[in-house]
Amino acid sequence: MSDILSALPAVSWRDFLLYADNRPLLFTQALFWFLFGGVLLVYPLVYKTIKARNFFLMAFSWFFYYKTGGYFLFLLLFTAVFDFTAARLVYRSTSPGTRKALIAASCIVNLGVLAYFKYTFFFVDAVNWALGTHYVAQNWLAMGINNLTNGASSFDVATIILPVGVSFYTFQSMSYTIDVYRGDLKPVTNFLDFAFFVSFFPQLVAGPIVRASEFVPQIYKPYSLTAEEYGRAVFLIVNGLTKKILISDYLAANFVDRVFASPLQFTGFENLMAVYGYAAQIYCDFSGYTDIAIGVALLLGFRLSLNFDSPYQSTSITEFWRRWHISLSSWLRDYLYIPLGGNRKGKARAYLNQFLTLLRGGLWHGASVRFIVWGALHGVALGLNKAWAEWRGHRAGAPAATWWGAVLGWLLTFHFVCFCWIFFRADSMATAGAVIQRIVTDFQAELIPTMLPAYARVFGLLVLAYYLHFMPRLVKDRVQVWFGRVPDLGKALLIVAAVVLLFQVKNAEMQPFIYFQF
Repeated sequence: MSDILSALPAVSWRDFLLYADNRPLLFTQALFWFLFGGVLLVYPLVYKTIKARNFFLMAFSWFFYYKTGGYFLFLLLFTAVFDFTAARLVYRSTSPGTRKALIAASCIVNLGVLAYFKYTFFFVDAVNWALGTHYVAQNWLAMGINNLTNGASSFDVATIILPVGVSFYTFQSMSYTIDVYRGDLKPVTNFLDFAFFVSFFPQLVAGPIVRASEFVPQIYKPYSLTAEEYGRAVFLIVNGLTKKILISDYLAANFVDRVFASPLQFTGFENLMAVYGYAAQIYCDFSGYTDIAIGVALLLGFRLSLNFDSPYQSTSITEFWRRWHISLSSWLRDYLYIPLGGNRKGKARAYLNQFLTLLRGGLWHGASVRFIVWGALHGVALGLNKAWAEWRGHRAGAPAATWWGAVLGWLLTFHFVCFCWIFFRADSMATAGAVIQRIVTDFQAELIPTMLPAYARVFGLLVLAYYLHFMPRLVKDRVQVWFGRVPDLGKALLIVAAVVLLFQVKNAEMQPFIYFQF
């Protein structure tokens, strides 16, 4: 216990209240749980009054985002004000032309914000390469703030920093205005209710992307939490922290990051194991965040949708995208694939729409050739999988008819996904090429018996990660139910044991969640 206490940093009230760009507030930090403990202490005083509860949680959400993303809180507020106003104007208007103009303005502004922060340098470099020009990208937002403050601020105008969670809350807010335009949703009448929906802190910075149709009705419902849900919430939080700290961070710091930093210094076998390691790392990192978010939200009386469903158990790439980052894949389907025409304009157009949707999904992650390749590979694979299923007379993503078909489908799907992860993880196309080259041309299988003992902890943890991932759903559900039925004292002891274990294996510096950068 003394190790845990010594690990807690001494902070002043200034550190406690003000944002520090080198110390963003993370779910894996003791400070967050101290703050959330304060929220739970105050919560019984406000949750019986719906308006007071929503205002309290909204205020804390704004503070949470400020501690995580600094002054970009104003960008979040701008998004909320703009889309709240746009949706109300769309709903009130009876002119089809006006409605189209308003929804177009909403999409242009939201996508423009994303384009500015995520793609400015990419576009400028592309123009310079194509035209032989020498344009230099500048941070006009930073320049404007410096001018407004007459030099009191000194923000760097040569770089554009990506606001934490901007891709998530922008998609979330934009889908609200689109749903109102389609007539699928009535706009909220109170700005604070909409601001609460956009800024709800558990899923604010790394998802899942929450639909207004799922969340807004909960804003007006009284607080409720059954004993079973309480047990599930605590289990998800502990499970998420374990995935993140014990598996994801340990694999990254002790193996994956080292190999991807210098792939040519390692054998092909080590590169292959690093690819398997990254597949486990990104799943445990992202699904771990989602588990914590769902658990924290549930303790506050709000239900968030499942975002991951054991994706590496998939036997086809179609099934994989039904299980991986479900909130993003369904968002892209409903707000990009279907508006492009979906499958309503023939098979060839359906394949093209599917490809363009996944290509845009790759670009959503960042302006890089690596992400374009990643999205394009998945888009092509989905098309091939659908064509194969149609030729066989089956539905794409349907379970295999035989056990050997399921095994073959799983082997192909898992290794294709891992191959694509190489481009996602590598810091350049050259690095991705080096990893592939080492695996193909310099595997050095004869050294495996000597390398296994050297990487005993890393490989042992990797085996454990995949063993838990492939555990049947029935077993996982039973463990969760069992945990929920354990008396509170037993839960407390199990949580303390988990915390002690996590602090024993944690790195000196907590690594941010991977999807914070998107």
